[in-house]
Amino acid sequence: MRRVSLNARLMQDASATDEIYVALFYIEHELLDAPIRLSTDNTERLSDDPLTYGTRSTWMGTNPASNPFLFVLVSAVVPSDLEDAPASGTFVLENIDNDIAKLMRSFTSLATIHMAVVLASSPNLIEAEFRDMKITSADIDAGEVTIEFSREDIEEEKYPSGRMTKDRFPGLHR
Repeated sequence: MRRVSLNARLMQDASATDEIYVALFYIEHELLDAPIRLSTDNTERLSDDPLTYGTRSTWMGTNPASNPFLFVLVSAVVPSDLEDAPASGTFVLENIDNDIAKLMRSFTSLATIHMAVVLASSPNLIEAEFRDMKITSADIDAGEVTIEFSREDIEEEKYPSGRMTKDRFPGLHR
């Protein structure tokens, strides 16, 4: 069972509210100079030229003054917490710039994505968090980019991890 803050419970139980959930994405890869920080809400105007909006949060040790999460036109499916299903999610990014497709096609190894769900009024209080997920696919068409992410498959872990040799397990070889 997931813990939810009092503000989130009050928002969910209210018949009408000004509160909204915001998904924050933190994407990192060894080929990127700096992590990509994305937000699903235009909480605050960050600059006038160019006109940009975003969310300021300290999640992932981010400095909110210099590295805000930038607002993008995105819809997200949050990973489920079901026991029988792997934690996987999807987000659909509006393809408004050709550079998005170029960037997505330039990677040959998997990028790591971290996702947090916060309230717009309290972006530093994490309601749900999904860390160390891998971007598994990116389907690109003229209108949108669908990015799927999941945890690494535990089925690919090496088993057994080591051999029972004299050096590693001397107690077995007396």
